[in-house]
Amino acid sequence: MRQGVPSLGALQAFEATARLGTFSRAAEELSLTHSAVYRQVSGLEQRLGVSLLTRVRRRLVLTPAGRDYAARIRHHLEQIGKDTFSLIARAGVGRSIHLAVLPTLSTVWLMPRLALFSQSHPDITVSLSVRTTPFQFGDHPFDAAIYHGRQLWPQTEGIKLFDEGDLVPVCSPKLAASGDWHKLVHLHMSTRPDSWADWYRSAGLEPDLRVSSGPRYELFSLVMAALQADMGLALMPRFLVQQALDQGELIMPVPHAMPVSEAYFFSYPTANEPSDAVLLLEQWLLVQEKENT
Repeated sequence: MRQGVPSLGALQAFEATARLGTFSRAAEELSLTHSAVYRQVSGLEQRLGVSLLTRVRRRLVLTPAGRDYAARIRHHLEQIGKDTFSLIARAGVGRSIHLAVLPTLSTVWLMPRLALFSQSHPDITVSLSVRTTPFQFGDHPFDAAIYHGRQLWPQTEGIKLFDEGDLVPVCSPKLAASGDWHKLVHLHMSTRPDSWADWYRSAGLEPDLRVSSGPRYELFSLVMAALQADMGLALMPRFLVQQALDQGELIMPVPHAMPVSEAYFFSYPTANEPSDAVLLLEQWLLVQEKENT
């Protein structure tokens, strides 16, 4: 152990035993002997000062502490495996980019463009991971990010992809037919808690407590699902719902739209020299967006 952290071998032995239920099956999976696995797990328990496994009628059973620890260790071992395969892929299969993205934006706006990018640059692999809040590049394995904000993040370089435009109130045609839009349940984005209050004021109205009492969702995709299920009225970026509006799947029960100052950005950290692949993606996204504006 270094600085109190168990050896990887001991953690693998414990995780396999916890998952498979016997020392023998864990030994077979790890290509070790039964006694070697037993010693690893026993040594781990002694070092931690915690019982992780117990015997009940000749069966190995996880203690409550062991069950929690096994789940955590399994998660970390899986992450090590993912990081290892990612490194191998970067070294052996052309160029690659690990991009942090917003989930709904990536589905609606980014993926169609990435398909075209892959056709133009088949040697560049772009992997996506979801992040809904700001982060430090130094703490995460990302080469670049696409995010929502007022400006580029500190200590990054990049481009503004496009302005968000405006937020529009939308609901299903069924709810719109009621005619009492202000009485509908107001759906909220948890990352934009003041949007409805701001919208009301921009419309010359005063929001009441009922407006802020509606359910909150972390993702626009969840809000969209709630809208389709007739669960209420929501404020959505127009570009995300324009197709649904055009097709009559959603309705604006009141025509007031609220302009917003935020935009979507693509950036990468200045601490490291960006790869050629990141710069190619930046240039390509910029050209694509100019052609579509």
